[in-house]
Amino acid sequence: MKYIQSAKNPQIKQWKKLLTKKERELTGTYLIEGFHLVEEALKHDDLVSQVIIREGLDLPQSWNLGQDEVITLSEDAAKALSETETNQGVFAICHVAKTTIDLQKHHSFLLLDGVQDPGNIGTMIRTADAAGIDAVILGNGTVDVYNPKVLRSAQGSHFNIAIEKKDLQEFVMDLKTAGIPIYGTALEGAVEYTTVSPSNRYALIVGNEGNGVTGELLQETDQNLYIPIYGKSESLNVAVATGILLYYMKMGNRTS
Repeated sequence: MKYIQSAKNPQIKQWKKLLTKKERELTGTYLIEGFHLVEEALKHDDLVSQVIIREGLDLPQSWNLGQDEVITLSEDAAKALSETETNQGVFAICHVAKTTIDLQKHHSFLLLDGVQDPGNIGTMIRTADAAGIDAVILGNGTVDVYNPKVLRSAQGSHFNIAIEKKDLQEFVMDLKTAGIPIYGTALEGAVEYTTVSPSNRYALIVGNEGNGVTGELLQETDQNLYIPIYGKSESLNVAVATGILLYYMKMGNRTS
């Protein structure tokens, strides 16, 4: 079992670079942290290339890892690698999964248009996974899906659902050609979401926290939806609104 003592070890510095989008795109790998995330990643073949632990920790026997598959770090080295204030001392290097969106095979899609908050994106990926959505599509201006804060918020749902980055204008055209209904989210020119009868195939577009979905995309939808506000708040958090809409679509399909 390899052991790294120094926080200044070149390997630690290389792994730390994976906290940047540039290095993730260059290497096709990313860093995850914490027992739950690593355990979820290990359930998928050929996803994890390296498991890293802080000295003194015992790994679950169910992980079934050989000594050569694990690198041990000193406490100082683990602290230097961690992105969290109180780290669990468990990390893994993962390969970026290669997914292919198939408009014949996949039936439901969540499109993110310029969403900026990593916590919101992670929550929406997790919610899409829970609601049985087939794929999440990240448009231009949306935060990188392998951002550490996104990974922590998604709690392993990255590994369960197809995720791709695409030009949303082009992808919306593909959806229209395939005959898949497209719903946008807007405040003006929209109908209350409960008036829509969802089909088994649909796409939902949600937008930037401040500006919403771009006008160009809203012009291409079949219908734009809004969620009524009953109190004094001006709006809902985009991740909360996404959860309401996705579960409405799901329950509408189950009861229709």
